[in-house]
Amino acid sequence: MSRVGKVPISIPSGVSVDLKATQVSVKGPKGNLSMPLRSEIKVSVEGETVQVSVSGVGSDRFARAMHGTTRALIANMFIGVTTGFEKKLDIIGVGWNAKTQGKNLTLNIGFCHPVEFTMPDGVEVETPGPNQIVLRGADRQAVGQMAAIIRKVRPPEPYKGKGIRYNGEYVRRKAGKSFGT
Repeated sequence: MSRVGKVPISIPSGVSVDLKATQVSVKGPKGNLSMPLRSEIKVSVEGETVQVSVSGVGSDRFARAMHGTTRALIANMFIGVTTGFEKKLDIIGVGWNAKTQGKNLTLNIGFCHPVEFTMPDGVEVETPGPNQIVLRGADRQAVGQMAAIIRKVRPPEPYKGKGIRYNGEYVRRKAGKSFGT
């Protein structure tokens, strides 16, 4: 049994949980999230807590592996519908910037053309400054995936440090060419 999986999840106020045979749905002030359940895992609502357990169907080893994972995913759903998730990106480079118009993000990052993104449903984008991007949403996976896609366009390079990086990310710098004697 997983140590993480054994811990019950308390249901925050203002959040409702709907359990079906193969799906768990969570509804809160920031949105609705749902997740399919595997047959090896059983989820039950007991009062103001949600308990995740192994059902005994299928491979025991795989069921134990999914026990803690399922509990963590459901707990993240509760956090997402109450407070939400946020990723911040910084743009480092002379003349590089980002602009938003509704759900569209336009990056001018040293290419001969601007790079444009349309945010998926459930992810909001904001640019508090020309060199900052803030992504927000209830779904942790969707926010993190969109941040990774944006960062991948121009990842930070080790010589000058230019590129798109997560806020607080440390980029290890390398020395440039040195002339031998």
